[in-house]
Amino acid sequence: MQKTFGEKVVDFNKTLHYGGELPDGFDVLNPFFGNEETLTVMTSFYSKFYNDVNHRKFIIGINPSRHGAGVTGVPFTDTKRLESICGIEMKSAHTHEISSVFLYDVIQQYGGPEKFYSEFYINSPFPLAITRRTPRGSLNANYYDEKPLFLAVKKFMIESIKSHIDLGLDTSEVFILGKKNATFIEKLNAENHFFDRLTVLEHPRYIQQYKSKEKQHYIDKYIIALNNKQ
Repeated sequence: MQKTFGEKVVDFNKTLHYGGELPDGFDVLNPFFGNEETLTVMTSFYSKFYNDVNHRKFIIGINPSRHGAGVTGVPFTDTKRLESICGIEMKSAHTHEISSVFLYDVIQQYGGPEKFYSEFYINSPFPLAITRRTPRGSLNANYYDEKPLFLAVKKFMIESIKSHIDLGLDTSEVFILGKKNATFIEKLNAENHFFDRLTVLEHPRYIQQYKSKEKQHYIDKYIIALNNKQ
């Protein structure tokens, strides 16, 4: 019997492991090996919203944050929106993540999580959280923050994108979140021919932090782009 899209995602997440080296000062956080409830709520999410074999368009982020997918196992989804919008409670953690705030405003105005997730799949080229050790403690890091870091994880990213596509993605267009992220994805795409067309959108964190007064403009921009999918 053919596996559903959601079952494939759960299988992918359960076997996620980064075994490569990283430059000094960087660590990888795997949310699926630290908290048993993360596996439970992640499975509930994909069983609820991806219980079919339909193809979806890919929305590609950077890498998960410690307070979003780094806790819930669901990209751009903190525990607040996991419960209040998706209807899935996480008892062992309580997180607030600003990118999640913006993205779920988009999702609500698009038509709600059932409609949105029936058409789109969100993940990252490096699907595990990256942290940087600092005197203030561990901070979120992006895969492109330093050239040695990107070169260390590049092969893993390529294999990860291939695995995402194999879940059942429509590769005619990809939506990339973040302009700097897009410069790296464009290079990987030129080398590997993953997607036919790349549409770049401002990253939710950037919008929430620096363009909050223009938030509705960016929500509209997202919805127009997503509705124009070919």
